[in-house]
Amino acid sequence: MVDSARRRATYEDILAAPEHMVAEIIDGDLRLSPRPAKPHAAAATALGEELGPPFKRGKGGPGGWILLWEPELHLGPEVLVPDLAGWRRERMPSMSNELPYFTLAPDWACEVLSPSTAASDRAQKLPIYARELVNHVWLVDPLQRTLEVLRREGARWVIIAVHRGDERVRAEPFDAIELDLAILWADVVL
Repeated sequence: MVDSARRRATYEDILAAPEHMVAEIIDGDLRLSPRPAKPHAAAATALGEELGPPFKRGKGGPGGWILLWEPELHLGPEVLVPDLAGWRRERMPSMSNELPYFTLAPDWACEVLSPSTAASDRAQKLPIYARELVNHVWLVDPLQRTLEVLRREGARWVIIAVHRGDERVRAEPFDAIELDLAILWADVVL
């Protein structure tokens, strides 16, 4: 039985959340997650460092993107904080300082999976990203050393590729460069 009287979380709940937690609103519920663990943080940082020069700055690649770590996304009633997100500059040429969050859905989002967030990232966040017309999502698992590349087709996700280990890959939408996956796990000791 659904409790129709339950209180839906608000942005004030996000603002009141402890600073050491990542606060999101999913399906009306406030979700608090600990800051990323070391393997998670290392993989996210390495990925951002690899994609930034060729896609954000155009050094060794086509440029044309705004890439951000942990942007706060207000997508309809949900508030999500992906580990990384990217907007093509033709959709978001610059960022205003009007709001401390983004209401324009990104073109690409990356969730770095951890044991405590993987189920929510897959079962709850992916449908929201599809609803908001995010075209690509990457799921990076630093403990399993995998990169799953998903492309939105209509309202569903299609797994384009699953890469693992120390492969060198070209992964949509950043397939203009070869990405050495070994760099993502270089600082992760299992």
